[in-house]
Amino acid sequence: MKNTALTHVHEALGAKMVPFAGYNMPVQYEGVTVEHQTVREGVGVFDVSHMGEFLVEGPNALTLIQKVTSNDASKLNIGDAQYSCFPNDQNGIVDDLICYRVKEETYLLVVNASNIEKDWNWISKHNDGIGAELKDVSDNYSLLAIQGPKAIEAMQSLTSVNLAEIPFYKFKVADFAGVDHAIISATGYTGSGGFEIYVKNEQAEEVWNKVFEAGADWGIKPIGLAARDTLRLEMGYCLYGNDIDDTTSPIEAGLGWITKFTKNFVNSDNLKAQKEVGITRRLVAFEMTERGIPRQGYEIVDAEGNLIGSVTSGTMSPSLGKGIGLGYVNRPHTKSGTEIFIQVRKKQIPATIVKLPFYKG
Repeated sequence: MKNTALTHVHEALGAKMVPFAGYNMPVQYEGVTVEHQTVREGVGVFDVSHMGEFLVEGPNALTLIQKVTSNDASKLNIGDAQYSCFPNDQNGIVDDLICYRVKEETYLLVVNASNIEKDWNWISKHNDGIGAELKDVSDNYSLLAIQGPKAIEAMQSLTSVNLAEIPFYKFKVADFAGVDHAIISATGYTGSGGFEIYVKNEQAEEVWNKVFEAGADWGIKPIGLAARDTLRLEMGYCLYGNDIDDTTSPIEAGLGWITKFTKNFVNSDNLKAQKEVGITRRLVAFEMTERGIPRQGYEIVDAEGNLIGSVTSGTMSPSLGKGIGLGYVNRPHTKSGTEIFIQVRKKQIPATIVKLPFYKG
């Protein structure tokens, strides 16, 4: 089990620690609901240093990225970030990621912790004959996600950059909390605004301490992975391993917006054909209309009890006070407003398909 540079800090704070993607990670401190509301209303900090980071550099960097990712990285200017995925050869997804253009010929790919080795092997395989310079720097960097509507004002004293002027999915390489060259990225997985800060491992604890000093007047709190999951689910953000995986296509998952057929990439012809012909199932969002909590793997049935899909993510929404979930449902049951039923043990509990996000802010 790996530790992050901050594991001992979480343990000292009394966090409940769990194994996650090969790392010893804090799942909660005070409790999921309290931590969830802290991010929705104030500012909270996640240690997400388990995420993977790959540098792709040199004159052939963009060629490789264009080949292995679904989105169009040629649109990126220096200082831009882009959500994307690695399609596989079987109409599925190797992983989802964020691509940062750091310099003219330097890109940073941030991937999921559980997929670091798989992703590295996939990219390396496709780099044969292209010759981009690849470096796996996952073990060198720490990542803090400082999230919530008060993040800008709480963190402004730590940097000379005007945080309010960094638009969503843009970033700056600048001073932050005494570190000269931190990446300050206006990205996140919560839907409540804020930043993700990349620093070297040896700088992480000092940055963490300064973040909490600066945020004290705004009620800043550490937040665990359990609240990260409820926050992302209220926005309908996909989680790799639940809502997307090696068997789900980006078209089925509602990720057509990051799948650009203006270029050729791995399996693009098949995915384009799938988009044109139409899909037989789609990832939908649903709200429970009676008491019940949907969980991953629960069956979704129609009014007659016929199996039409399965739940991929589900929880009791702290913001809405009702059960919410995502799941793949067969057509023609995918329209917003359709009534479906979730098989919770021996009961079939009604739910309604809704448009995302669940949480409107």
